[in-house]
Amino acid sequence: MEKAELRQSGIVVLKKLAEHPKKKLKKEETILALFFASRIWKEAKVIGMIRSTSFEFNTESIMKRAWAENKVVVIPKSLPKRQLAFYEVDERTAYRTTKFGVDEPVSALHVSKEEIDVLLVPGIVFSKEGYRIGFGGGFYDRYLAEYQGQTCSLVFSEQLNNQWQPDSFDLPVARIFTDSYKGVTYE
Repeated sequence: MEKAELRQSGIVVLKKLAEHPKKKLKKEETILALFFASRIWKEAKVIGMIRSTSFEFNTESIMKRAWAENKVVVIPKSLPKRQLAFYEVDERTAYRTTKFGVDEPVSALHVSKEEIDVLLVPGIVFSKEGYRIGFGGGFYDRYLAEYQGQTCSLVFSEQLNNQWQPDSFDLPVARIFTDSYKGVTYE
């Protein structure tokens, strides 16, 4: 199956899961328990993540826990030429919704790649090796090409699919946290 088809079917799967909020929340709680117990979380001081849409893995509880543990949260803004830049946010940060439906912070507190300890990389479809299919803009692939910190993704078992080949420019995340371990590799 082609990436475009997988992307579209993956979005359908995520939206169907979102129609069952109790099931989605239970899966999120399972994944978050693993993530919060990990060395990646415990050692991170600066955490990059998106502000999720309604059908994606909900990142709000991660932000709240990070702030409670005095960690810094950074959220991306899209730039020209499909680039990303991350900005520090807190509970009072305002957001604007882009034409793609993504919330970006109204913040001038830019944080460099070198300052981000762990990046929670979003996606729609993931292979067990950590390769991902995102929304198709290539923003994260470009960012990850020069990022040296830890990478991981929080993935519902419904998003796992090994029936595709990554492109030469695709970069895998180092670790996947999921509610199903079958076939998933870890470091």
